[in-house]
Order: sequence, then structure tokens, then C-alpha cells
Amino acid sequence: MAKNNLSLVSGANGHLGNNLVRFLLSKDIPVRATVRNINNKQPFDGLNCEVMQADITDKASFVKALQGVETFYAVGASFKLWAKDPKKEIYDVNMNGTRNTIEAAAEAGVKRIVYVSSIAALDYTKLPAKESNGYNPDRRDMYYNSKNDGEKLAFELAAKYGIELVSVMPAAMIGSEAFLPLNVSYGVLKLILNKEIPVDTKITLNWVDVKDVAEGCFLAAEKGRPGERYILANERCMTITDTTILAGKLYPELKLKAPNSVPKAILFSIATLMEFTAKLSGKAPLLTRKDISMFSGLQQNFDISKARNELGFNPKSPEQAVKEALDYLMKKPEFLKGT
Repeated sequence: MAKNNLSLVSGANGHLGNNLVRFLLSKDIPVRATVRNINNKQPFDGLNCEVMQADITDKASFVKALQGVETFYAVGASFKLWAKDPKKEIYDVNMNGTRNTIEAAAEAGVKRIVYVSSIAALDYTKLPAKESNGYNPDRRDMYYNSKNDGEKLAFELAAKYGIELVSVMPAAMIGSEAFLPLNVSYGVLKLILNKEIPVDTKITLNWVDVKDVAEGCFLAAEKGRPGERYILANERCMTITDTTILAGKLYPELKLKAPNSVPKAILFSIATLMEFTAKLSGKAPLLTRKDISMFSGLQQNFDISKARNELGFNPKSPEQAVKEALDYLMKKPEFLKGT
């Protein structure tokens, strides 16, 4: 891919999208960034890129935005694990968004798409999970369903329209530049620093630095084989409790304590109460019964040899990613207070 070829990044004010824009600009690649709210300028302060309004629910907006684009980084999506109407607000948005943007890319003559999927689209029944295991058979979560079905749809449409499409599957992205509201992964670190995780859920996360994922997206555009999927994660996961212990060692002045271990029945009772409160407030609960049943004890360990060997993906360790992300948050007190 020549350096003067225009790239478009959707969801460019989001955590990955914005860091990807910054990475591409550092490579002297001209970038067009799309956002739903054109008035949200802060993420682009000092960045030499074109910013356009486009919404994945509006195909025409992407037909316009993708004119003259060589490589489309399809980052924009509804990234949340809870909603009042999860099918409508998460699944339908992501499925329609995949169809709209890829059909728009075909109309605009885009040659290559890096489709941002998720480790949610992997089968965890054999560990370490790898791309060739296939798709996640667990259908209890609408976000997970949207990433599994969305990736399949993306490959089908790319084949139909003759577009080279590579899928990347990031893990829990933290670190580097971020803007409020914080994404789900960064939000967990915020909860840890604010001492808002009282019990050990035995939930694990596969931490990866967002800058490494941004580079992985670029490497996928450069070296990825069309029709292939690549995991952008670390080999090992960490429990939220182990992450809390690490944070406590890094910041002893915060006097962070490892959350208490409780029986799973108690966890379900706590989650039931939180879900009830969420229905009244309209705000996402800290914990749901689905979270416990799906993720408590789930080991998110990956074989990333394919991304290492074919793309040159080489992420920093999860411990280093957590350390740098915590350092960033500690220097942003407004992030720790913000909702």
C-alpha cells in the first residue's frame, strides 16, 4: 500500500479509532476520519486529518465519505455489553452497520477493508483459542452475537463485491489517548482505581495496549491475507482481582485491596439487585447475571502465532499495558471522576 493512498477510519473519535488515526498519520498516510457527531472536535485537536460526519446506520453518508478511499478501516460499531433493548441497540445496529458500510465501500470503489471484529467472535471451548477454531457457539450475549454474525456477513459481502477484506479481533484495549466516555475495558481500570469492585467475580480480561492494536490494524492492511482473521491480543489473560493487586503494588498510596471472594450464589444475588437498579436508572449495571454465567472463570488465553508470523504483530505484555494505562488514568483525575 503506497503511503499517499487515502485511508478512512470510521468511529474515529472512539478509543481504537482515534489511536489508529494517530498511528496512520505518524506513517504519513493521509487519513479521513468519520464520526457520528461532527461537533465532537476534541479528539482531533492538532491532528492533520479530514473529519467527516458519517453514521453506520446511514449508508448514503458512507458512500459519500468513502469516495477516493483506498483502504477502509471499519472500526465504528456499537461497543457495549448492556442496553435496555440489546437486540435493537447493539445487534441490529452492528449488523446493519456492517452491511451499510461494506455496500457503501463497494459503491465507492474501495479496494481493501480491515474489518474490526472482536475476540468475542472466537470459540473458547479449546484453549488457547485461535482463529481456526471457528466462531463462538455461546449465543447468550447480543454484542457477542453481533460480532460473530457481523464478521461472517462482512466476509460474505466482501466476496460478493470483490473487495479484499481482512478481519482483526482485538482483546480488551487499554492505554494511550482516550476521551470520555471511557470504553468498557478502560472503565474496568477506572472502577479498580475508584475501589468500586467489592467482590471477586473471577472474570478475566485479556489486556492489550490500544497502540499495539492500532499498529496491528495497519499491519493487517499491509500484510493480511484477504479472507483471513487475525487475533490482536496477548497470550495470557489476567483476572480483575490480579489486575487490582498489580494496581495496588504500583500505587501503594491508594491502599487498594483485592476484592473479597464470595460464593457464586452471592454473586448472582448481587447481580440481580444491580440489574433491578439499572432498569430503574437506565444506567448499565456494574454486574449482570449473564456476565457471571458467561465470563466468571472463563480463560481468555489465545494463540497469536498467526498474527505474529504473518503480520509481525508483537504486543507489549499485559502487565506493561496495564501499568501504562493506569499511569495515564492517574494523570487524568477528570477521567476517574467522570461517568
